[in-house]
Amino acid sequence: MSDLPELTETDRSIYAWQMSVPGMGEEGQRKLKGASVLISRLGGLGGLVALELAAAGVGKLILAHGGALKPSDLNRQLLQTRAHLGQPRMENIVKRLKDLNPDCEIIGIAENISEENVAGLVAQADIVVDAAPLFQERLALNAAARNAGKPMVECAMHTLEASVTTFIPGQTGCLACYVPEVPQSWTRQFPVFGAVSGTAACLGAMEVIKLITGIGSPLAGEMLSMDLESMQFRRVKLPRRADCEVCGPS
Repeated sequence: MSDLPELTETDRSIYAWQMSVPGMGEEGQRKLKGASVLISRLGGLGGLVALELAAAGVGKLILAHGGALKPSDLNRQLLQTRAHLGQPRMENIVKRLKDLNPDCEIIGIAENISEENVAGLVAQADIVVDAAPLFQERLALNAAARNAGKPMVECAMHTLEASVTTFIPGQTGCLACYVPEVPQSWTRQFPVFGAVSGTAACLGAMEVIKLITGIGSPLAGEMLSMDLESMQFRRVKLPRRADCEVCGPS
């Protein structure tokens, strides 16, 4: 505990209510303040993960998302504004998060996760969050996180369905165990309500908070699958394949 950053009086004031959660206390808040989290894509999913983590007092966020803001982003990307249309997304993302929590160190990378940049970005974080729409990015992040021994919280959604799970090296399988390669039919554009991606985002942020503080039990080796049309929720055991090229025996 001595290596963790100290809380200021401002910290104690802002986070007083969450520090009263059983098992949290000042030590848990200091763990959040000392933690670093990488988030891949800051759209309807990842943007709200970042917002919740900044609000909770996570000390450092490394954010990767390229491109300029489009009108079709605005139904779900709550870190953005109409006034920012046509401009790089990352500019507004960093500004909005710093407005919320000026004490959070935010590193904004105006490019998406790729084979070229993923290892360097993962190396800067304690935990990674996958919220990318493309499986090329998801699988690259999964492999890099596994190679670095970093936990990865996986958030996904499509139409009115969403899912969240957590992969922990040495304890669980990985994304490649059940999605070994990029699905040929998958495209970047898909049906989405912001409320569905936001549901998965808040649950994913809570997974990160649990991993950092040690409170509760993460969804390690299980996926929480949600059908928001019928409001049915179920937990599904995920496979751990012995022949997985990413996490199987070398």
